[in-house]
Amino acid sequence: MSKETNKHENHGKHELPLIINGKHHEWREQYITGTQIRHLGNIPPDDEIFLSIKKPWEDELIKDETRVDLARPGIEHFFSKPKHTEVIIIVNGGPKKWEKKEISFQEVIILAYGTYIDKPTMVYTVAYEDGPKENPEGSMLRGTSVFVKNKMIFHATATDKS
Repeated sequence: MSKETNKHENHGKHELPLIINGKHHEWREQYITGTQIRHLGNIPPDDEIFLSIKKPWEDELIKDETRVDLARPGIEHFFSKPKHTEVIIIVNGGPKKWEKKEISFQEVIILAYGTYIDKPTMVYTVAYEDGPKENPEGSMLRGTSVFVKNKMIFHATATDKS
């Protein structure tokens, strides 16, 4: 009898293995909730928990009330990361929703003008202010990124020198 078959038949009698943030744990019941995973893995309340899923599928967000079946084939791998937060940044005077911790030079241009034209005669500039402590103010160069915070201000210009 294979280990996997044994895992299914005896899930009520033996502990089921699981991995949380790279550390091995065992659980005595077939199902575990997000709250129990959070407690077992000592995960902070503002972090999100995910069940690692093989590519090309996306990892599954595990909410506190979500129940996960640990008796499925294989060992479940859970990981946590800080919650995704949306901020509003100001680009050329207009508010824009932004969901990543960083923004690239090209992404600022796309937010400002709707597109990024990559040709030698097109010259873009980006300056910013009211940024986080990592980059409170300055200018961006093509290929660079900066950290963002709520109400950060970006000034973008586009000039076609053709």
